[in-house]
Amino acid sequence: GTGTFGRVCLVQDVNTDKYYALKVLAIADVLRLKQTDHVKNEKSILTSVRHPFIVNMYWSYHDESFLFMLFEFATGGELFSYLRKAGRFEVNTSNFYAAEIVSVLEYIHQKAIVYRDLKPENLLLDRDGHLKITDFGFAKKLADRTWTLCGTPEYLAPEIIQSKGHNTAVDWWALG
Repeated sequence: GTGTFGRVCLVQDVNTDKYYALKVLAIADVLRLKQTDHVKNEKSILTSVRHPFIVNMYWSYHDESFLFMLFEFATGGELFSYLRKAGRFEVNTSNFYAAEIVSVLEYIHQKAIVYRDLKPENLLLDRDGHLKITDFGFAKKLADRTWTLCGTPEYLAPEIIQSKGHNTAVDWWALG
C-alpha cells in the first residue's frame, strides 16, 4: 500500500519463507510534512507494546534517505474491505471485533498511550480472523492531556475538533 510519505511492501525472508510487511518512509517527505514527532512516537510506542491484537514491529533501520520498519504480516487484509463488501456486520461479528478493540484500548490506556486513529482501515485481520491494530502514527504517550489536532475527520471526538484538550477518552468515542 501507499501512504502520504511512504509505502508498505510485502517482503519474504529467504531463509524461512516467512512473509512480513515492510514500511518504507522517505525521510525527506517526513521532514517536509513535519511528521518527525509522529514517526518517532510510532516507533517508540510499538517497541514498548506487546499485545495479541496489535501488529508487532520486529525491526527498524534507517539510512540517509529512508526509514524502514518491519512488521508482522496480517494475511487477512483490512477489516474495512470486509465491511465495505458486507455493508454491515452481524451483531455477533461486531461484538467479537469490539471486544478485541476494547482489549487493546484497555492495554494501551494502562500504559498512558492514546491511539487517536481508530477506524476500520487501521484494523487488519490475521489468518485466524483476529484483529491486528496497525498504524500508530498518531498514537502518543500522555502525561494528562494533549491538544494536537490529528486523526481521521469522520472518527474525531468533539474535544479534538474543539481544541479543548483530550485524553484516552477519544479512543472510546471512535469505537462508538
